[in-house]
Amino acid sequence: MKLVIGNKNYSSWSLRAWLAAKQSGLAFEEIMVPLYGEDWDEAKKDGELAPSSGKVPILWDGETVVWDSLAIVEFLADRVGRDRFWPKDDAARGMARSMVAEMHSSYFALRRQLPMNIRKRFEGFEVPDDAKADIVRILTLWAEARARFGKGGPFLFGTFGAADVIYAPVVSRFISYGVPVPGFAVAYMQAVWEHDWMQAWVKAAEDEEWTIAQFEKPQAQ
Repeated sequence: MKLVIGNKNYSSWSLRAWLAAKQSGLAFEEIMVPLYGEDWDEAKKDGELAPSSGKVPILWDGETVVWDSLAIVEFLADRVGRDRFWPKDDAARGMARSMVAEMHSSYFALRRQLPMNIRKRFEGFEVPDDAKADIVRILTLWAEARARFGKGGPFLFGTFGAADVIYAPVVSRFISYGVPVPGFAVAYMQAVWEHDWMQAWVKAAEDEEWTIAQFEKPQAQ
């Protein structure tokens, strides 16, 4: 398999696909495409990027191509067994799927105003009201998942799975922008941030040479 991703410092959807690929346990080649670089317009026309109209991430498995992070999660779950990604319990699995789908389709203010930037710490950042509403909703879902289904470990549904894969960039955003969270969320965020795969991604992001100016300051200010 080949996984085409963008800059690790900024590309939240690439992080999700990469964590999903790691979770699958399958071997894959990682191909980095610097977003918005000098050759970006040409790179988007490349054969490996063409199926998604130049968007990343993209997973190639032989002649099969899958783009969109959630589609990649589901494709890999089909390949290796859905229990590797989703809770076995029906009620837990139903909630996990709903939380993943909501992250995939919602929280536009949070995404726009607090773009992922793993290397930065935005001291004194004041979260705008519409992004606050997204944060409250996310924390409410995290609390319910942990209270109802988190007894088996430190992650949303106990063990690391698709929900943690999809919410990992939110953990990064909360850290970068100093978002205040209750104690249970601090513990959950620590578990995600200190996960070996997450730390490998963070180290690679810190070592990157590329900077995208538009993401180097809060979008709301």
